[in-house]
Amino acid sequence: MPTIYELHAEICKMFSNPKRLEIIDHLREGEKTVSEMVELTGLTQPALSQHLSVMWKNGVLSRRKEGVNVYYDLTNPQISEAFDILRKILLERLSTSEKLAKEMTEAASP
Repeated sequence: MPTIYELHAEICKMFSNPKRLEIIDHLREGEKTVSEMVELTGLTQPALSQHLSVMWKNGVLSRRKEGVNVYYDLTNPQISEAFDILRKILLERLSTSEKLAKEMTEAASP
C-alpha cells in the first residue's frame, strides 16, 4: 500500500508539466470539449489527449461523452484552489527577488 507521501509525489510529478498546469487553469471555469482545449492550449489533438488521459487516470479530471464531443472537467474545485495558493507563493517570491535585485543594483551604482 503506497504511503501518503508516495501518492503526493506521484500527483506532483503529474503536475510538473507546464501544459498540464495550463489545462487545469482553463478548466477552472468549467468543463470544456477537447476541441475547445486544442484551441485554448495550442496543442495538437493527440498531444492534448495524452495529457488529458494522464490526468483522467490519476483522478484529477472527469470526462463525459455527448454525441461526438468529449467534455473534461476538474473532479474537485480544490485542485484549482491549491494551484492558486502555489501561484500566490511564487508571485510573492518573484516580488521579493525583484526587490532584492533592485536594492543590489542601487547599492552598486556610484
